[in-house]
This record gives sequence, structure tokens and C-alpha cells, in this order.
Amino acid sequence: MASSNDQCPPTIRETPDASTTASSDEPKKFSWPPLESNPEVFTSYLHSIGLPPTFSIGEVFGFDEDLLAFLPQPVIGVIVCYERLIPKSEYRAQDTGSADNYYRVGYYMHQSKVLDNACGIIACLHAIFNCPAVEVEGDSVLGKFRQRTLELSPSERCAALENDTDFQTIHKNFASKGQSREITSDQEKVKHHFIAYVLNGEGKLMELDGTKLGPVIVGECGGDLLRVSIREVMGKLERGEISESLSMMTLNFAQD
Repeated sequence: MASSNDQCPPTIRETPDASTTASSDEPKKFSWPPLESNPEVFTSYLHSIGLPPTFSIGEVFGFDEDLLAFLPQPVIGVIVCYERLIPKSEYRAQDTGSADNYYRVGYYMHQSKVLDNACGIIACLHAIFNCPAVEVEGDSVLGKFRQRTLELSPSERCAALENDTDFQTIHKNFASKGQSREITSDQEKVKHHFIAYVLNGEGKLMELDGTKLGPVIVGECGGDLLRVSIREVMGKLERGEISESLSMMTLNFAQD
């Protein structure tokens, strides 16, 4: 598994099948530039918009048990960044997602072409807003967005983020940090995509990807969100759906 700092290439985000090239010779700048898969960048970003300091983003350095033992426990959300190798038309039927599954999670939103490379922050919204343990600050960017969109449909939530200029400005600031800062307009250089894995109220692992038709029910979790998420990612690797250039981060309680 590639780390976020040395092996994962700087082209580390993918979005929906969207064209962001203007008709002129000058490429159109991304509305929502890609983020680096870096836990420090993500933690700083999320703290700045209202994630309480009692929570942070951690990094999974490998899938061996010896490496997993170093992660802060419990893991309450998983964020994966990977390169997709197959088109959506070749997804297994159970992996396309469904609008029928909207109600299976507390919060799900779609991702549009306007939200070109916002998959990183959308994965974080999915992880945070589906974890009852996380209470975001009400007067923060994150808290206001949640309150404003909680009763909306997944498509309406997407539109709300498209029009949230305060959120977008902060996003652009953190997208300028790390390896992804040089990728501002060329979608061909953006190879990777973020998704989230969360535990729903029924104890099932759910894959949340705003570019799919809806939430994907992975299956029983047994309370071990991290290892079942790893098992699912390993399955994608074995089936040739994603490349080995991937990284995994966790939402967890901050260490003292």
C-alpha cells in the first residue's frame, strides 16, 4: 500500500467522469481542487471548519496486524484514496449503490461535476456526519453546513456545497498544501478518488461514494469497522478494480 508521502503519486484525487477543460487554450481552474491524502492536512482542514479537537485523522501505514496496532482506538470512520481501474459500467451490481439505501445511513450526499475534486472533503462529511460520537461546533462552517442540509435530499446537499463559497475558500487554501498544490486545472493528472466507510445503525458496513447511485451496503461489520473496511479494499484489489497505489486514513479520537 502506498503511503501518502513518498509512494502515492501527486496525482492523488479523482472525481466523477467530468471534463474541466475550457473551450479556450487556457484550462479552466478547478472549482474544488484536489487534496493530498495526508492526515495532517486533513486534520488541520477539519479542525478549521469545526471538527472538535478531541478528534483527528490518522494514517494506516499497512494492513498487517502489527501496523494496525499503532492506530488510535476506536476507529470510527475510514477514508480511502485509490485509483480506479475499471469504468462504472463494469462495477458489480452490488457495488453501484442505490437510492433505496439513502435511509440506511444518517447522511449521504451526491457529488456533481461542479464539485470536481471535492471527493476528499465529501468523504470526510460522510464519515463525520454518520458518527453519533462527533458533535461539531454549531457556529462553525461544518456545523452550519450540517444544520442547513440535514433535512435535504442527497442531490440538494450537493447543490448546497456547490454554492457554499465560505467552505470552498477554505477548501482551496488546504488544497494548496502538499503534493497536490501544483494540480490546479488538468483533470488528466487527477487519478485517485476518495470514499468513506462508516458503520450504520444496523451494525452494517456502508461504503459512501458521492459519485455512485447511492450508499453501498457492504455487509455485517461485527463492530470492527477498520478490519472489515480493509477486507473490502483488499477485495477490490484482488478483482483488479483498483490499483495498488492507495492510501487509507481513519477518523478517530485524538491522542493526548
